[in-house]
Amino acid sequence: MTTLSRRALLKAGLAIGGGLLVEVSLPSAQAATAPQVFAPNAFLRITSEDVVTFILRPVEMGQGVATSHAQLIAEELGIDPAKMVVEFSPADRRYDHPVLGFQVTGGSMSTPTSWEPYRMAGATAREMMLEAASRSWGVPKSECVAEEGAIHHPPTKRSGRFGQFAEAAARLSVPDVTLRTRDFRVIGKPVPRIDSASKVDGSAVFGIDVQVPEARVAVVVRCPVPGGQVKSFDAAAAKAMSGVEQVVPISSGVAVVGKTYWHARQAAARVKVDWDEGPLATFSTAAMLETHRKLAREGGGKRVHSTGDAEAEFGRAARVLEAEYTAPFVAHAPLEPQNATAHVTDAKCEVWAPTQSPGMLHAQVKKLLGCAGEDVIVHQTWIGGGFGRRLSQEYALEAVEVSRAVGKPVKVIWSREDDMRHSPYRPAATHRVQGALDAHGRLVAWKHTVVTQSILGDVGKEWVHTMFAGAPGFMRALTAGVAVPLLASKDDTAFEGIDTLPYRIPNVAVDFIRHETGVPVLFWRSVGHSHTAFATESFVDEAAHAAGQDPVAFRRELLKYEHRHRWVLELAAEKAGWGTPLPEGRFRGVAVHKSFGSYAAAVAEVSVEDGTIRVHRIVMAADCGRVINPNLVEAQLEGAAVFGLSSALKHHITLEKGRVQQGNFHDFELIRMHESPRIECHIRHNEAPPTGIGEPGVPVIAPAVANAVFAATGKRLRDLPLTLVPAT
Repeated sequence: MTTLSRRALLKAGLAIGGGLLVEVSLPSAQAATAPQVFAPNAFLRITSEDVVTFILRPVEMGQGVATSHAQLIAEELGIDPAKMVVEFSPADRRYDHPVLGFQVTGGSMSTPTSWEPYRMAGATAREMMLEAASRSWGVPKSECVAEEGAIHHPPTKRSGRFGQFAEAAARLSVPDVTLRTRDFRVIGKPVPRIDSASKVDGSAVFGIDVQVPEARVAVVVRCPVPGGQVKSFDAAAAKAMSGVEQVVPISSGVAVVGKTYWHARQAAARVKVDWDEGPLATFSTAAMLETHRKLAREGGGKRVHSTGDAEAEFGRAARVLEAEYTAPFVAHAPLEPQNATAHVTDAKCEVWAPTQSPGMLHAQVKKLLGCAGEDVIVHQTWIGGGFGRRLSQEYALEAVEVSRAVGKPVKVIWSREDDMRHSPYRPAATHRVQGALDAHGRLVAWKHTVVTQSILGDVGKEWVHTMFAGAPGFMRALTAGVAVPLLASKDDTAFEGIDTLPYRIPNVAVDFIRHETGVPVLFWRSVGHSHTAFATESFVDEAAHAAGQDPVAFRRELLKYEHRHRWVLELAAEKAGWGTPLPEGRFRGVAVHKSFGSYAAAVAEVSVEDGTIRVHRIVMAADCGRVINPNLVEAQLEGAAVFGLSSALKHHITLEKGRVQQGNFHDFELIRMHESPRIECHIRHNEAPPTGIGEPGVPVIAPAVANAVFAATGKRLRDLPLTLVPAT
């Protein structure tokens, strides 16, 4: 059982309008250096009207945190999760991420960072209401129980709803609490999602659904080359169109404001703009790839991991292998287009946005308008897909700019093409991997060089300013000047998964060569693991075949001391029937990888006909510690399989003369229904602390498919997206 100190972590009091308000405080990243500072980051509110509301710190973008976090509170509180009301947290530093130090959702960290605090909130409220009931009834507290949203006293058969005791409970001192660690009643159960009904009946308000009285709609005309600027423009033809109200320049282009999206979109095509296309005007991804390969072969860069003496071991090896793998820029492409609504007045600014970081947005708006923090209000909405894209919130800042310019509430809506051609992307990367086998076919040395862009170098300045928003200006500048270059040089999003290679190889060297292109980049679902796992798991497969060994057996031997890796590998292999006969023309490939604290393995079953790769079945196994809701874990794994397969077989963003060549789902395709394989998910249950599962399913898909294609054809596909047909 876990006992937690009440003084450092909890506050309770009377909620507005009566009732119990429980705040949970976590030691934040700031608190780590200043222990006396603690920032509240979650609330549980029980009103006298018997409404139980929990405030959700992470943003809900489809991953199911509204449901899983309700389960955490409900477990200790003694209530059906479906009976609680979910309320999104406002932009407020009390809701800062306890690890990252500002209000953000990402990195598959919502569940591990909420596992104890949310249960603690429920347990504290329960104990206070039990105390209030026992005093009210004049009975021992030990004889009272909390169940189904009520306090019961079985000896006298008295019962009362939570709301009946909420106000009296709020006047009590906060008790120490002991958390349940086994015999869970709600945790671990496949309870239904609490947001399903509202999404089915349309009552859930996504960003695109926000309606503000008198709001106009704006479309922004952007430079065809990312980063380009307006030199001059002629809006006469656009202004003459019906339904068009104003055309105003903003920092990212020219905003056309209309009564409706249709009016603004039609008029936007009539705006004539003379652009300064900027430094990317001659950029091409083909030339970038040649530079990547050259840099990788020349070697050097920053050594980010070293074990043994890899260089020396290559001189003694019986056989040396070498391969290059590439991963392209890719877009996030969430289904809900980028949008936000803003209303700027002389007194304040309100913003409604589907954002993964309300706190960052709040700081950015405050900086843009030069106003006080209390004058900026950010409202979270439901989000139609994030995948990291909504960590960058230029669409919301555009809404603020336009609203300020026209003096009215404005909703900015991006088209699919706007998003595909003007988003930040997953960085392109090139890997050069060398392996040494001894005379017994054992992998004894591994040298790995990755050439890619630094995400933290690109977005770090804004993040640092946000984290140190309360510091004086000169200190922020100094911090950014030191911290951003440091973040870029040590940016482990470029090599994560390589520097912690789980295989027992005695000599390993990993180098990172930072190559900045100027193309905007950002965190993408599974971040660096999305390309490092492709390179490492493909190369391990190459080594297994070079050694004449079965790929599963080869990995199992190298993972003999990495139990959780081996468990998921063996579970996926067993469920897939590894080693058993397949239907004619089908072949299997396997991959295993750890990311964000969780372990995942996949076996892909493919066939190849006329050069077309068809994936028939994917068997996944995962270990993410204690499971809060198995349905949510399976959903995340299934989604990861489709997401990973789309990027493995279809996705790439290419640029020529600085222009992104893809624009919509016809040339940046998702896996269609008829292409989707049978997906089977298996969870290895255990009692380890829960870890995230939103991203760990993605990295294993591409290498499992590539390895299966090799088994089918004898051809090694080392470039994403995977294709057997040369590009024309």
